[in-house]
Amino acid sequence: MRVVTWNINSLRARQERVEGWLSEVQPDVVLLQETKLADDAFPMLAFEALGYTCAHYGQGQWNGVAILSRVGLKDVVSNFAGDGDRDPDARIITATCGGVRVASVYVPNGRSLDDDHYVYKLWWLGRLLEHLDADPHSAPELPVIIGGDYNIAPDERDVHDPQVLVGATHGSQAERNRLAELEAWGLTDVFRRFHNGDRMYSWWDYRGGDFHQGRGMRIDLLMCSQSIVDRATWCIIDRNARKGKQPSDHAPVMIDLDD
Repeated sequence: MRVVTWNINSLRARQERVEGWLSEVQPDVVLLQETKLADDAFPMLAFEALGYTCAHYGQGQWNGVAILSRVGLKDVVSNFAGDGDRDPDARIITATCGGVRVASVYVPNGRSLDDDHYVYKLWWLGRLLEHLDADPHSAPELPVIIGGDYNIAPDERDVHDPQVLVGATHGSQAERNRLAELEAWGLTDVFRRFHNGDRMYSWWDYRGGDFHQGRGMRIDLLMCSQSIVDRATWCIIDRNARKGKQPSDHAPVMIDLDD
């Protein structure tokens, strides 16, 4: 089973690219972020024509997350599970696909360390941990993948120049502590089971030719429970999807699983 996470930065602007990539790569489960569509505008029929069942949670021109699956899709939860506060934005959707509990997450950016959005980001990551405990289909001993745009570079290997994150979001200790809490729950950044080096990024700013200059960050993660890690045979960032005309500023991250 091939599972992908991809922040597409507007499905309306990039639907043709996304459909072409799906036809070429043939993933089984696709976790999309930043669809930037309302639910009634989501191109359900187009994806169904490619063989995917879809679940979408959107709010119009901002945010929006989706799950596409060719291996079944059930027990969908939009927003956080449990009785805690709901997120005012459409940033998480969860479902069971092919026996794996998957969630597509779009973690808040944070903006700056003195911004209310940073407080919201830390709250959101804590709420994600509560979601894992509240979702009856999620547990550390079960097959779980929480994939998406985390807006956090896990360590210094994951940013072209660590100095740019000093005093800034995406690399603060509080954010990385939240990732450590997810790891303590039982999730692993599976990409690092296959790749130890630096300069392997999933996001490049559109400005200043950052992609061609190699100035990026790895902020798109597949956080997986141990049973998924044990099944993983391959994991890669598809940089080719960041090339060409009007790409997203993010590249897809893929994992292949044994049955």
